Amino acid sequence: MARQKGIIPISANRKALHDYFILDTFEAGLELLGSEIKSIRLKEVTLDATYVRLENGQAYLLNMHVKPYAFNTHTLVDATRTRRLLLNRRELNKLASASEIKGQTIVPLELYIKNGWAKVKIALAKGKQQHDKRDTLRKKDLSREMERGFKNKIKL
Repeated sequence: MARQKGIIPISANRKALHDYFILDTFEAGLELLGSEIKSIRLKEVTLDATYVRLENGQAYLLNMHVKPYAFNTHTLVDATRTRRLLLNRRELNKLASASEIKGQTIVPLELYIKNGWAKVKIALAKGKQQHDKRDTLRKKDLSREMERGFKNKIKL
């Protein structure tokens, strides 16, 4: 994520870009407890096996690991607890209708701090098959080779 004014990148789910075609993206707030935001600001969070589930008209982020804050003196918070995503009703309805289509899912792409608030960029995505993944890597390699060729010609 390119650093913009007021946005501090925390964590990215690079594997999601490899495993899914991204159809649409949304920005969601996070409902956090106690010292979780302090751990997030220290970048002690992982999005590796994280996914989004819709239940009872709400979106929940499951399996996001937030390391417990070392100087927390109050209550212990489970590191991989389920966290509610804060989206407006129109976005929730769009996600609900689209995720019912076979092969489409909702995955988190990145976590960042925007103007002091923790935000998650989630995406409506369609799973790639093995041959699609190979095609993506092949195209990426070709574009990298072309860029190298252009750089070499400019230096001459």
